[in-house]
Amino acid sequence: VIVWDRGVWRPVEADPARAIEAGTLHFDLEGEKLAGRFVLVRSGRSGRGEKEQWFLLHKQDEHAQPGWDAEDHPRSVKSGRTNDEVKAAPDALWHSDRPAAAAEEPVGGWQPPADDARAALDALGAPGRWSVAGRELALTNLDKVLFPAASGGEPVTKRDLIRYYVTVGPAMLPYLAGRPLNTHRFPQGVTEPGFWQKEVPRHAPDWLTTWHNERAEAGESRRYVVADSVATLAWLANYGALELHAWTSRAADVDHPTWVLFDIDPGPETTFEEVLDLARLHRTALEHFGLTGRPKVTGQRGIQVWVPIAPHCTFEQTRTWAETVSRTIGRVLPDLVSWAWTKDKRRGRARLDYTQNVLNKTLVAPYSVRPRPGAPVSVPLEWAELDDPELAPDRWTVRDVPGRLAERGDPFSVLLGLEQKLPGL
Repeated sequence: VIVWDRGVWRPVEADPARAIEAGTLHFDLEGEKLAGRFVLVRSGRSGRGEKEQWFLLHKQDEHAQPGWDAEDHPRSVKSGRTNDEVKAAPDALWHSDRPAAAAEEPVGGWQPPADDARAALDALGAPGRWSVAGRELALTNLDKVLFPAASGGEPVTKRDLIRYYVTVGPAMLPYLAGRPLNTHRFPQGVTEPGFWQKEVPRHAPDWLTTWHNERAEAGESRRYVVADSVATLAWLANYGALELHAWTSRAADVDHPTWVLFDIDPGPETTFEEVLDLARLHRTALEHFGLTGRPKVTGQRGIQVWVPIAPHCTFEQTRTWAETVSRTIGRVLPDLVSWAWTKDKRRGRARLDYTQNVLNKTLVAPYSVRPRPGAPVSVPLEWAELDDPELAPDRWTVRDVPGRLAERGDPFSVLLGLEQKLPGL
C-alpha cells in the first residue's frame, strides 16, 4: 500500500462516533489531493459474516471537479511511487502474526543477524535452537558437510550455509519476496543426488509465508514457500534447500512475469570467452532497445541476463519476444550457437535458452548457492565486469560473496522496481 493522500479532516457532526454508529458521517477534508465536504455512508454488508461496506462520496461543492478520477492520481504523496512500484520493491513487509513492535520488517531494511546472533549460531552444538529475525528455529546437523572442498578451499557445512544465507539475505530477498519458490534440495550434501521440491512439507512452521496454487491439478504442487524473511532463508538452508529458484511472476499475479530471462548455456566445446562474447551481444541488443538489464554468472559455466519488465505481458508474449531476440543474437555468431533441444545434438555448441520464460519455469536466483564443491554462488555483475580478465562463472563462493557485497553492493539493485515495456520487434 501507499500513502495516497494526507492532510486534515474535520467532522461536521458534533458527535462523529455516534454518526458512524448511525451509518452516515459528514466531514471536511483539506488534503493534498482531496478537498471539500465528503460523506461516508454505510451500505450494509457484502455477505453473511462479512465486514461492513461503506461508500465515500464527495458533495457538489466548490472543490468538486467534473470528471475528476482518483485513478488519474496514483502516486503516493509520501514517496511519489505507485502501488505497483511499491509491490515490486516494498520498503517494508507487515507480519500480522507478530506483536506490534515486531510486525514491521523493513525491506532493503532486511537486516542480517547482529554479531551476538552470529556468535550464538557458531556456539550451537550439532543440533540447537537459534533465534533470528524474530523467529526461533530448531537447527539440526549443523556440522554436516554439504559441499566438499574445492581446490585450495575448505568443506562447507550446514552451519556455514545458514550463516551465508542470513548474511546475504538483505541483498537476496528482494528477488524472492512475493514469489513462489522452487527449491533444489540436497539433504545429504551435493555428493549425493538432489531432488526438486516445490510443495511445502507438513512439518513447516506456521509462521512461514506460503502461496496456494488454486489451479493445481492432481499430482501438482499446491502450496509453495514464499521467502520473505531472513528467518525463512535460515529455515530453508537447515531443510537442505541449497539452491533457490523464484518464479518470474509474483504470487499476486502469476500469469504476468516481471522478468525476461536469457540463459547462455555453454556446450562442452564452448570456451568462457565465447560465453562472454554472447553476453556482450545481449548488452548490445538491450542498448538498441533502450532497455536496462544486467548479467550474472551462474556459479557453474554460463551467464544469464535478467531484464525487468512491467507485469502486462503474458508468458507466451514474453517467451516469443525473448526467442526473437535470442535467434537474432545467434545469427551474429552462428558457429557458436545450436538450437537443438538436446545436448547430444548440439555438437558441443552453446544454446541461447529462452524457454525458461514460462509459468513455473525458473532460473537460479541471484546469490543462490550452486550444488558443486566449494559452494559457488550465482553472482550479479555490472556489464563492465565482463571485461575483467579474472572473471569466471564460479569465481565467487559462500565465503567471499558477503565481502563483495559489502565492498561493491548489489549490481542488480538498479533493476528493482523498474517496469519496462517490451518494444515491438
